Amino acid sequence: MSTFKGLTTAAALLALGTAGSVALAQEGPGLGVAATPQQISAWALTVLPDGEGLPPGSGTARDGAAIYAEKCLVCHGADGQGGQNDRLAGGHGTLTDASPVKTVGSYWPYATTVFDYIRRAMPFAQPQSLTADETYALTAYLLYLNEIVALDTEMNATTLPAIEMPNAENFYWAYPVGD
Repeated sequence: MSTFKGLTTAAALLALGTAGSVALAQEGPGLGVAATPQQISAWALTVLPDGEGLPPGSGTARDGAAIYAEKCLVCHGADGQGGQNDRLAGGHGTLTDASPVKTVGSYWPYATTVFDYIRRAMPFAQPQSLTADETYALTAYLLYLNEIVALDTEMNATTLPAIEMPNAENFYWAYPVGD
């Protein structure tokens, strides 16, 4: 077979294979069913630093203490000081040490991120099982343990984004909006 004929045959086979792959990709593998808008909205959990995405609800650290004792203490220890999982409170002023203690109060840049993480991932064995009120209360309790809010400060979609976290100024947007 000549080189030209071989190249032509190879190109034709490649074109047919690509066309077949595109057709298959458009059809899909035939698995599952399309998600409904209701199913998609149930997973639309993202909360941005400015509070966009926060749900209705509220809670205080006082409310959160009992929830923490029931659902968080076993993993994170008394007063968020650490257990089998990460420490959540303290660590102020340690970020420049050889062994920094990264906690909600010493490291996290936004209070809304605390809410977002709790809402998505906690408690570990039952993620997304907390109500919005429980999540606001737990967020308030962790902020209280880190001396950021008072025991009876209400956290909600308006007050939570207004919280100034101690380490916020040490974070910056890699790709600032408008630049």
